[in-house]
Amino acid sequence: MTFHLVVWAVLLDPAGRVLLGRRAGVAYGEGLWGLPGGHVERGEGLAEAAAREAREEVGVGVSPASFRPLGVSRYDLGGVAGADFLFAAREWEGVPHPVLQTSEVAWFAPDALPPDTLPWLPGVLAAHLLRGTWLSEQMDGVEGLRVFPGA
Repeated sequence: MTFHLVVWAVLLDPAGRVLLGRRAGVAYGEGLWGLPGGHVERGEGLAEAAAREAREEVGVGVSPASFRPLGVSRYDLGGVAGADFLFAAREWEGVPHPVLQTSEVAWFAPDALPPDTLPWLPGVLAAHLLRGTWLSEQMDGVEGLRVFPGA
């Protein structure tokens, strides 16, 4: 079984809003709002991957050192397994704009996301960003998102 290692950049403005991009030209989540993110490339560090994804998808430069680990969300759904690593940053260079695989960008309060977001995003942001949970799991046959209080 393939195990996916995925990073997500949670870019926060001074008001605490999260930057989302509408996914375009992608196999997963076409047309839905999501965080800048994607698969970690071979030999790449997690924070470096998050910085690369932010640059590639929403056109901002984030120093890997500016990211703080926000949490990990493991998933095993529909025969696809992996781990999502979420990193938060409040500092970057440039003005967010759509680049690769993104048709538009906008800021949203983490507790008031648009209805057309990636289906797992509201629960994962609530767990990791709003409640400070370090680990969460999404599993087939388990109702909702399981969370584990901070370690």
